[in-house]
Amino acid sequence: MDHATRTVPVPGLGLDFEVLNDDEIIGPSIAAGGWEEHETRLFKAHLSPGCRVLDLGANIGWFAVQAVLAGAEVDAFEPVPHIADVLERNIARAMERGSGSARVHRYAAGEASSSAEIFLASSNRGDNRVVDSGGGAPADMDGASAVEIQIRKVDELVQGPIDVLKIDTQGSEWHALSGARSLLDASPDLALLIEFWPYALRGATGAELLALLESEGFCMGKATAAPYPMSPARILRQAETRDPVKSGLDLYATRGKAFHVGGAVDRLRSLWRSIKED
Repeated sequence: MDHATRTVPVPGLGLDFEVLNDDEIIGPSIAAGGWEEHETRLFKAHLSPGCRVLDLGANIGWFAVQAVLAGAEVDAFEPVPHIADVLERNIARAMERGSGSARVHRYAAGEASSSAEIFLASSNRGDNRVVDSGGGAPADMDGASAVEIQIRKVDELVQGPIDVLKIDTQGSEWHALSGARSLLDASPDLALLIEFWPYALRGATGAELLALLESEGFCMGKATAAPYPMSPARILRQAETRDPVKSGLDLYATRGKAFHVGGAVDRLRSLWRSIKED
């Protein structure tokens, strides 16, 4: 597998960012100026100097770098060795410019310490999925290769409280949360970005994951330009109208913090979307 990389200038960051040459999704987007615009805006709205950020499924570090540049203390988990190498170099560049700091944990976040196989998509280098013991490549991942990785509980490596939590683990979100119970209990004021992809979710159903977040006191919505609070039933209903394999939802949630982070115009847009959408 080709692990060649290149650096691309990102004017909005004020630094060059290293991407994987053979990635057809994340790398080209960053080279064009950014990645996940709405998620990035919501993430940055909750950053402040000295805040603590946990990034599970950090990949090459787009979100971790934003946090370091904002002066945050970051713990970033990335289990794929050659991707973790890029993550470390991008974080080092950010630490030269920003006042924050970061530690890279070369593990997948799970509910127990173990080893596992992770399958790497052939073109989307952000679609890397841990599989259950004895399982092969997911049916939709033709041409995927596998590497062995290590899994650790977040609670064994990071203690709360934290201020911002981002989880994008391609279906392992339930397991990641299960191994971070103490940290969650210690973090009453928390902003969360989490991928919601019932098709790939391991260990629970989509409804069970949403019920967990609701029981934890989170106000939830979609990570869009104008997020609005949504019930678990509404989120699940909207997710079920999409292509189950190709499309999940990125969710945004808060507890103990303001949900709306924009001005009056953004609040009106959120209200309009809440009325317009199913």
